[in-house]
Amino acid sequence: MADAQDGLFAPLLRYGFDRALLARWQKDVAAGRLSKASNLAQGEMLAPPPKTIKQLPGPTTKARAEMHALGASAFQRGEVGMVVLNGGMATRFGGVVKGVVDVLGRGKSFLALVMADVRRVQKQHGGKVHVYMMNSYATDDATKAHFAQHGNFGLDSDQVHHFTQFVSVRMEKNGELFRTADGGVSAYGPGHGDFPAAFRGSGCLRHFLDAGGKWLLVRNVDNLGARLDADIIGAHIASKCETTVEVAPKWPEDVGGAPYLFEGKVQLVEQLRYPPDFRHEIVEVFNCNTFTFSAVALDRDFDLTWYFVEKSVEGRKAVQVEHLVGEVTRTLKSQYLKVRRSGGDSRFLPVKTPEELDAARDEIAEMYADSIQRDDAES
Repeated sequence: MADAQDGLFAPLLRYGFDRALLARWQKDVAAGRLSKASNLAQGEMLAPPPKTIKQLPGPTTKARAEMHALGASAFQRGEVGMVVLNGGMATRFGGVVKGVVDVLGRGKSFLALVMADVRRVQKQHGGKVHVYMMNSYATDDATKAHFAQHGNFGLDSDQVHHFTQFVSVRMEKNGELFRTADGGVSAYGPGHGDFPAAFRGSGCLRHFLDAGGKWLLVRNVDNLGARLDADIIGAHIASKCETTVEVAPKWPEDVGGAPYLFEGKVQLVEQLRYPPDFRHEIVEVFNCNTFTFSAVALDRDFDLTWYFVEKSVEGRKAVQVEHLVGEVTRTLKSQYLKVRRSGGDSRFLPVKTPEELDAARDEIAEMYADSIQRDDAES
């Protein structure tokens, strides 16, 4: 049986599949040590103290100008890099690789727009921004082919780098392997919490540091608001924190994770950890999953918690285990920066479904108009 299972897992080994870790999860799921109940935060979660959530100074203030100058100088010196979280299979997009989807109906994919933003800041400030794509087993080949097809979107060949997050396989509620209709296993990427270990283990962190890199924007591929910005980089540098967490105003229909005073420290706590009847509205912002890191702070091991998650696969409930990058705030000195989520300078414009893309297309076109016009003029 073990040999047969090893054959099922063989294609996953190149992505860091850990058979021993899966075996541990199977035992913990079967015994109930990993469950929805085990996800729940133990202890009181309180609103952060006043003035914990920061905002950028006004656009015409001296303080804002100083932050901008800090960030612009960092770009000019080539100290800024970007990590794009590009895993998953975009099940709500019909199981395609979302990064290559045409956003504006004119050959401008999610990834094309992200790279246009890189070229914009290089044109504006000088310097070179190293881009690190964290792909998954499901997106790696298509993403690399998309970059090759478009000539790295005008970026130098030595500034675009690919690495992969890890991979595991889903389980039944009793801990047995979840089998698909064809008898195979159901693979998945175990969450964006893979980023710190995968980035470091792949050698990309060392590459960035050796190239003189200091500051890393980490963002989701589908949040088209999370652009490179000298003011944001400068605000992080000025804070002297190890990470800056972008949070957005919470609208009535929003839940999501948020910063709470928990276990003696303000840290991100995600929604799956909320106890029943928890009053999440005590915090008026939520986590955008956009971070600026002091890169050297990532050169360590992080003990991130594994969480129980249920997914619908082939019309059945499947169990997967994930960890979350925001949990690094439990360890790192963190700043929480409230950003806009509407208007031309919005930093939170996630697109999760085709319907959301249809609704946001005009806003996206306006947001990237300068980059697109510059590309058209130079082509």
